Amino acid sequence: MSELIAGISESTEKAVSAKLTFAMFKLTSKFKPTGDQPQAVEKLVAGLKSGLKHQTLLGVTGSGKTFTIANVIAEIKKPTLVISPNKTLAAQLYQEFKEFFPQNSVHYFVSYYDYYQPEAYIPHTKTYIEKDSRINEEIDKLRHAATQALLTRDDVIVVASVSCIYNLGSPEEYKKMSLEVSEGQKMTGAELHKNLIRLQYAQDIELKRGKFRKTSEEFEIVPATGDRVIKIKILNNKIKRMGVAENIDLEALDFGDLKYHRVVETKIFPAKYWIAPQNKLSIALSNIKTELDKHIKKLKKDGRSEEAWRLKERTELDLEMIKQTGYCHGIENYSCHLDFRNPGDPPYTMLDFFKTKKDFLTIIDESHITIPQVRGMFHGDHSRKSTLIEHGFRLPSAIDNRPLRFDEFSERINQVIYVSATPKTFELKKSGKKGLAEQLVRPTGLLDPTIEVFPTEGQIPHLVSEIRKRVAKKQRVLVTTLTKRMAEDLAEYLADEKIKVNYIHSEIKTLKRLEIIHDLRLGNYDVIVGVNLLREGLDLPEVSLIAILDADKEGFLRNATTLIQTMGRAARNVDGHILMYADKKTKSMEAATKETFRRRKIQEKYNFKNKITPTTIYKNITKSDLPASATPKMVYAGYDLSKSSDSVSNKNKLAELQKEISKAIKNLEFEKAMVIREQMKELKKLF
Repeated sequence: MSELIAGISESTEKAVSAKLTFAMFKLTSKFKPTGDQPQAVEKLVAGLKSGLKHQTLLGVTGSGKTFTIANVIAEIKKPTLVISPNKTLAAQLYQEFKEFFPQNSVHYFVSYYDYYQPEAYIPHTKTYIEKDSRINEEIDKLRHAATQALLTRDDVIVVASVSCIYNLGSPEEYKKMSLEVSEGQKMTGAELHKNLIRLQYAQDIELKRGKFRKTSEEFEIVPATGDRVIKIKILNNKIKRMGVAENIDLEALDFGDLKYHRVVETKIFPAKYWIAPQNKLSIALSNIKTELDKHIKKLKKDGRSEEAWRLKERTELDLEMIKQTGYCHGIENYSCHLDFRNPGDPPYTMLDFFKTKKDFLTIIDESHITIPQVRGMFHGDHSRKSTLIEHGFRLPSAIDNRPLRFDEFSERINQVIYVSATPKTFELKKSGKKGLAEQLVRPTGLLDPTIEVFPTEGQIPHLVSEIRKRVAKKQRVLVTTLTKRMAEDLAEYLADEKIKVNYIHSEIKTLKRLEIIHDLRLGNYDVIVGVNLLREGLDLPEVSLIAILDADKEGFLRNATTLIQTMGRAARNVDGHILMYADKKTKSMEAATKETFRRRKIQEKYNFKNKITPTTIYKNITKSDLPASATPKMVYAGYDLSKSSDSVSNKNKLAELQKEISKAIKNLEFEKAMVIREQMKELKKLF
């Protein structure tokens, strides 16, 4: 491989600098804004340019809200943070934005745990639960790519979950800790080796993400992003030549086939976020020790010698690890000292990486869900940490390793656009009429469903009759109840009526729920009964009827927002219809009905003007779309897990399934990965 670099002639190969310039956002799409999209884009862009801090895009399901936001980003040309309520929706948005902006830097930033059990203590049973987690390498790689892009480029879009408000470490220190190297720079092999160890790179024979290997003169380094290999040749205590092989796949890579292009300078970022800066390390360790001594005295004074002993032993072990290696398990709990923050000061988060830019735009998707999530994160974390501190498992400063409070989050974002089909009072009040853009027209012409209210007396026979009408048309039905017991009892009754039915509620495992939903699309069921069948992003074009039992029982499951969201599940079918069973019309029912009717009239007017005949959305169902558990046998990757076999072959199956999980996660197919993981659990039971 050294010949690959040495063989590049300076006269024929132009050296490429790591300091590149990038074109601003360029939207790529074969479609042009249509329907309500042009006026929504125009209004949002005008609001941003006039300095409005809060705006809301009220867009119905199927109106192309993501395309509208993409046009806004292309027009306003600012780095953009998109916050989504969960990993799956974030993955969908990430893929869409990558397609819209193929020439720009689009990234994905979500929690990097495959599973996560936070450190906790249960006082009444004296049970300590140690932190247990498994970091997903692929997602960690994507997180590093996102933060590094924010420090090196301007044309950046990061699609994130609410994990973006969690402690991440100082972007300034992250950037300072990086190693800048250039051709001709004086540096010995020993110095480069020491610097790589300081940045938490591990030496290994096999090249993997966050590792390096060396000969007497050459270093091969795989950065934390895992998408390239940096080769540095040192001769006579000087960097003689450097090369970079980009866009690689480490798993499928034959390192003998690496094609390097020459660079004259590059930057190597840390392999981990939490690394203590060497020039401040002794001060930080001293401050931690001072806090430890002070808190031990307090615990002993309060008669809590056991807690004092426990805290002393745990903390001193961590201090020694940080002193020796610059890192320890749970180092983020000392972030207040390592960042030199005052007690109570907010932590550094992804938002601080965005603040390294002069200005940036924030998009909050499904804001009616995401905003409450952001509000609630701090309180649960604070309660858990307080218990750990009280019982001597952590220093008091560990409380500052936390997510942002909502007021801190609000201070850190500049201009924001809330996106939802049902924005709540918070978003609407913040935006005002001036900041509200409506997108109520679907380019497909599909209308919001019609609505009918039927009295509760005789509701079940009426429901059965309506279900049979839909079944005759090969259409599907969703029925919502208020309790789990009602869902189960109604499903049993419908089954006795020879209707293919199943039920869903919180006690049904997530993977089983996915299986039931897919079976509904396939026609294995005609009806699903559930307590809360509302799910943002749930796409069921086969569903033409939604029946809402006890619609007049005001509460979370029957407020205006939930009713509108539930009704929206029938908006992808030309025969979409809502049946609300109630003996009176509540304010929520009236509000939901009025809003749905308003949206329907706007769409009808658009269809008439443009001579559009709405048709049901057709979404193909292929075998690859279905979870493996959607078949009677537990078959995946060619294995029938329902058949037992010897432990050796079962372990081979486990290895194959783990590869399938890695492949699914790499493709951001989290639901598929969850299915495979559940099957691995079943397989392990066999031996």
